[in-house]
Amino acid sequence: MNIILLGPPGAGKGTQAQKLVEERGMVQLSTGDMLRAAKTSGTEMGNMVAGVMARGELVTDEIVIGLIREQLQNGSEGGFIFDGFPRTLAQADALGELLDEFGQNLDAVIELQVEDDILVARVVNRAKEAVAAGQSARADDTAEAMTTRLMEYYKKTSPLIGYYHAKGQLKSVDGLGTMDAVQADIAAALND
Repeated sequence: MNIILLGPPGAGKGTQAQKLVEERGMVQLSTGDMLRAAKTSGTEMGNMVAGVMARGELVTDEIVIGLIREQLQNGSEGGFIFDGFPRTLAQADALGELLDEFGQNLDAVIELQVEDDILVARVVNRAKEAVAAGQSARADDTAEAMTTRLMEYYKKTSPLIGYYHAKGQLKSVDGLGTMDAVQADIAAALND
């Protein structure tokens, strides 16, 4: 089974992806993790990523798609969870072509729905808890930074919701419940 987890920053995609990895033996393909791993891999693609990042440039779609292709070539019995990819309609089309190339399907797109004010409150509380525990908070754990990240999400990524809805692959899940409740709702959506 191959799925995409969609939702705004802070909605819990990474947490839920880890649960799917544990329960279903799926492989989580997080673009951030893949880029960090590639940068130190010494492969041709890895050297390209390292050079782009060293120059402070944004990694191109071509590079990210190349990294996804490498992962798909390696295969996974449990399937893949695409986390942080695709982010744009062009990337969604490219992912569809890649899956076709490897004779695979996209089985579901799970959208975690969480209201913006709750997401902002989550990151602000996370920062307060870190400081209270004597740790340093993430630099982007502020209301202003989160609002900027949400606007970026809505501009670039939210069109994917309509795209996958039109294809009949979108399943929306309330991301406000407890971690276990959200996990159960995702399982129900996937088994539907």
